[in-house]
Amino acid sequence: MTDAELVKKMLRAVLQPSKSGVPLSRLQAQYKEVTGELIPFKQMGHPTLDALLQSMPHVVQLERSRGGEVLCFATGVGEMAHVAKLVARQRTAKKTGRPQLVNCQMRVKPVAPLMLNGKLSLQSHSSSYSFAVNVSPFKATNPNESTPLGKPKASNTGYNPQLVQSRLKEVLNKHSHGFWVSKLPQLYRELYKQELPNEALKDLEQWTHLCTVEKPCSSNPMELLLYPAKDLSHPCSPSTVITPKQEMQSPVLHKPHKPKTAIPSPPDSPSSLSPELKHKLGELLLKYSSGLWAHALPKLYQDTYKAKLPEHVLENLSLLSDICTVDYPMPDNPKRAILYMRAGEDENCNPAPFRDLQARAEAGKRLSSQLVPPLLIPSEEYPSVLVVEAASTDSVILRYIGEGYSKAQEKMEDEMREFYRQDNTRHVLSSPAAGQLAAVHAEEEEEILRAQVCEVMTDKSKVKVYYVDHGFSEIISKSKLLELHERFFKLPFQATKCKLAGLGPFCQEAAVLKMFESMASGKIMLAELVQREEIPVVVLYDTSQDDDVNINAACMKALHDKSLESPLQVNSVYMNVSVTSVRSDGTFYCQLPSRGLAKLNEILEKTDSYFHTQVTSELLVSRPFCGKNCLARYKGKWSRVAITNLHGSRVLDILFVDLGVQASVEVFELREIPSSFLRDLLTIPPQAVKCCLADLAVNVGSWTPDAVQWLRDTVLHCTDCSIKVAQLDEGKSMVHVSLFTSNSFHDSGHSVNQQLIESDLWKHQADVYLSSGHSSPARNGGRISQAKRSNLHPGTKGPQPDTPKAIFQVPPLLELPPAGHNMDIYVSLACHPGHFVIQPWQDMYKLVVLMGEMILYYNKTEEKPITVEKNQVYAAKVENNWHRVLVKGILTNGFVSIYELDYGRHELVSSTRLRPLIQEFRQLPFQGITAQLAGVKPRQWTEEASIVFRNHVEKKPLVAQLESVQEAFHPWDRKVTVYLVDTSQEEKDIWVHDLMAEFAEELTKSA
Repeated sequence: MTDAELVKKMLRAVLQPSKSGVPLSRLQAQYKEVTGELIPFKQMGHPTLDALLQSMPHVVQLERSRGGEVLCFATGVGEMAHVAKLVARQRTAKKTGRPQLVNCQMRVKPVAPLMLNGKLSLQSHSSSYSFAVNVSPFKATNPNESTPLGKPKASNTGYNPQLVQSRLKEVLNKHSHGFWVSKLPQLYRELYKQELPNEALKDLEQWTHLCTVEKPCSSNPMELLLYPAKDLSHPCSPSTVITPKQEMQSPVLHKPHKPKTAIPSPPDSPSSLSPELKHKLGELLLKYSSGLWAHALPKLYQDTYKAKLPEHVLENLSLLSDICTVDYPMPDNPKRAILYMRAGEDENCNPAPFRDLQARAEAGKRLSSQLVPPLLIPSEEYPSVLVVEAASTDSVILRYIGEGYSKAQEKMEDEMREFYRQDNTRHVLSSPAAGQLAAVHAEEEEEILRAQVCEVMTDKSKVKVYYVDHGFSEIISKSKLLELHERFFKLPFQATKCKLAGLGPFCQEAAVLKMFESMASGKIMLAELVQREEIPVVVLYDTSQDDDVNINAACMKALHDKSLESPLQVNSVYMNVSVTSVRSDGTFYCQLPSRGLAKLNEILEKTDSYFHTQVTSELLVSRPFCGKNCLARYKGKWSRVAITNLHGSRVLDILFVDLGVQASVEVFELREIPSSFLRDLLTIPPQAVKCCLADLAVNVGSWTPDAVQWLRDTVLHCTDCSIKVAQLDEGKSMVHVSLFTSNSFHDSGHSVNQQLIESDLWKHQADVYLSSGHSSPARNGGRISQAKRSNLHPGTKGPQPDTPKAIFQVPPLLELPPAGHNMDIYVSLACHPGHFVIQPWQDMYKLVVLMGEMILYYNKTEEKPITVEKNQVYAAKVENNWHRVLVKGILTNGFVSIYELDYGRHELVSSTRLRPLIQEFRQLPFQGITAQLAGVKPRQWTEEASIVFRNHVEKKPLVAQLESVQEAFHPWDRKVTVYLVDTSQEEKDIWVHDLMAEFAEELTKSA
C-alpha cells in the first residue's frame, strides 16, 4: 500500500464515525489522535491541507456550514451535512456577521462523560478524577445471543427470593447507616461468593418490610440509597460503605434512620458529642461536600475556630455517625478515613432536584394554558456551548450544542418553516399581548423562529420580542407575528443563562465585560460545570488555539493595574532582587522591588491578621475550579495562589503567582480571599518575573539535575541578588538576564551565568548518558515544562534512596470472577481486538484515591536521582499525574520506556521523573488487565478494523464476560479472554465480538 493510499484510508477512518462532519480546523488534530502523525500534505505535493482535500473528492467532501466554517465529510455521507449546520440561525440585532465556530472539542478536558446503562458517568483518567457510579450488574447468558442483559434466562439465575431476603437482612445489619444500591452486588459477592440475582434489584422497592429505598438529592435520579426498614434493629458499625459516587462527587444524602442500639465506644471516652461541637464539625463538613480526610480535621478545626479538637473524636469516628458517613478507601490503613456530610431536605420535604425542577417549570410558563418543558442541563460535565452575549458575568446567555439541544432546535425550525410556508395568512396573531409566545417570520433566509412578546409599542404597529431559542431581543412589525402552533411547544427554550465562576464580585466591571466580549461572544466554547443550579456556574474554555484558554481567568486579568507591574527595561540593572523558585529547565522566578510588591506585602499582612481574629468557616474553599484565585500558606505566611489542575475533588495543583512556586495540596489547605481585601489583591499583577540566564540554553536536555541543584543552592537563599536585563521575550513572557549574587554587576565575569558556563557541570552536560543497565544522574528531558513539582523544601541533597529491587514487594493479585461470570469494567486502552486493557469498575475509586495520595506525596518530596533498573517497578510522573509503572527499557539519551501498570499505556519519560514506589502505594492490586476479545478468530487486524474497535470500546465502561484467564508469574503478564458487551442502549445489548465479526466479513467481501 502506498503512502497516499494509506492517508486516504486513514482519512476515511477519521471522518466516517462523524456523521455531522469534522471541522477543517480540527481535522489535523483528530487525524493525529488516531495515527500519531499529521496529514503529510506537503510531502504529497500540495501547498495546503485544503488543496490536498480538494484533490480527493472520492474520499472527502468539503461543505461550508451556515456559520461559515468548513466541515469535512467522508464521501458517501455528504447527505448528512445539513445535520452539522448547528449554529447558523444565530442572529442578533446588536451584531453583524455569523458566530465563529471555533471550539467543538477540548484537549485538556474530557469532551463528554461516558455512560453505562444510561446510569453512570465517568471521566477519563488523564484529567480530573471524578466520576459517578451506579452500575447495574450484568446477567447475560449466551455470548452468541444479543438478549437484553436486564432479562436473563431463568434457568441460569436460580433466583430464590427468600434466600436473598435473608442474606440482604444480614448485609443491612452490617451496614446499618445505609449504602448505595450499586454497591450491593459487590457486598453480596464478598459475603456469599455468589452473584446477586438481577431480579433482586428490581424487587428491592417491594421489600418494605426489609429495607427502605430512597432517591438522594443527586443530579442522577437513577441513583438509589438502601437503608434497613424502620422496624429493624440493627447493630452498628462505625464504618459505612461509600461508593465511588460518594467518594468523588459527594451526593447530598437524606438523613438515614437512626439505629435503636447504641454505638459502642472505647472506654474512657465520651459516648457522644456536645451539640456545639457537632454544629461546628457539621459546618466544616458542609464546606467539603466531596469529602474530607479525617486526618485533616484537627488542623482545620484549629484554624477555623481557634480551639483544639478533642482527641477522642478521631479515636472514635462512630461518634460522628449522625452527622456524616465514614469511608475507608485504604483498608490496610484504618487511619486514612474520609468523612462525608449528611444533608436533609427543605422545609417542605422536597429534595433539591425537585425544587430545581419546580423553579424551571415556573420559568417556562406563559399566558396561555400551554407549558413549555424546562431546559435541563446536559448530563456531561463539559458540554459545548454557543455564547450569545453577556450584560453581566452573572447573566451570560448561551445555547447548548448537541443532540437534544441545537440539533433538536434546528430540526424544529425546519419543521416550522415548512408548516408556516403552506399558508401563513391563517396563522396571523392579530392581538398580541406582553408575555405571549408567538412565531416570528424573519425575512433573512425566510426562517420562522419562536419568540415571546415583551412589549407592544406605543404606535401599535410594532412589538418588541425576545427570541427564546436565540437569546436576543428585537423590535419588529406586528405583521410578522404568527400564532405558535401547539406542536412547537414541546422543545424547551434553548437560550439559557449561566454565571462565570469566580467573577461574581466583578460581574458589571466594564473592563471584564469588554474582555469577555472580545474573547467569547459569538463563539462556541467548552463549558466546565462547576455548580449545577437553576443558573449553572461555569468555567469557559476556548480550545481553538494551540493552548486552551481559560476565559474566566483571562477576564480576571482585565482587572490588573498595569502601573503596579514590575518595571523592566533592557540594559537596566535591578538590585535587592529575591529569587523565589528555580525550575528543572533552568528558568527561575524572582521578585523585584516595586510599588506593586510593597502594596501586596502590606495587604497580605493585613489578611494574615484578619485570619487570626476571625472564627468562621465561610472562608474555606468548597468549590475549587481551574483558574480560581485564593490563598494558601507558603513558609507560614498566606500567599496568593491560582488553581492550575484538579485531581478529583480533594487534591489539586496550585501556583503561587507571586513566587513562581508550584505545589500540590489538599483543598482544605486553601482559603477564600476575604471580601474586604478581594479587589485590592486581584488588581495587583503577579509579582513573580520569569527569567532565564542569558547565553545559556533553555530547552529539553540542556540542564542536568546537578546543574539545577547548583543554581538552587547558589541563588535561592541569597539575600542580595541583582540582575541586568539582556532581552525581553514578550512572546514567551520571559526575561533574559545576567544574574549576580552580589552588587558586583559591573563585572560580567562574576555573574552566575559565567560561573556556570565555566564549570564542569555545564561543560560536560552533553556527555551525560544512561547505560543499558541503569542510570546515573541523567540529563533532564521530556515534558519538563509541565512539571508540577513543589519547591517548598529546596536545598541540600540527601542520601541516595534504596533501589526498588532490594525493597519492592508486588501488590496482591487482582481477584477475578470464575470463567463464565460477568464483571463491570472500564476499557482504559484499546489497540485492536487482540490487545486491550480493562480495569475492574468496582475498585476504580480506590485507584483515584491512591493516585491523589501519590500526587501529594511525590510532589512534596525533593527531586533526587535514583538508580533505574529494567523490569523494576517505580512511581513515575506522566504529565500531571503519578503512576505505578514498570520500566521496560532504558535509552542512552536519558529517557526510559515505562508501562503504566494501572492503565496499560506505554510512555517515554525522563529518568528524572522516576521515584521509588513506597510501601503505602503497594497495597492496591495493579488495576490494568491485558485482555483479548473472545468470539473472534485471532488474525492480523487491519487499521480500519482497529479503529472501529477502538471507537466502540476505548474509554468506555462496559460489561465483560470472562471466558478464560492465562496466569503468569508477574501480574502484568497476566492475560484474560473476555466477551465485551455495551449495555448503554435500552433496546438491546451490543456484543462487540458480533460487531467485529461482521466488519471483518464486510472487509473480506470488498477486498
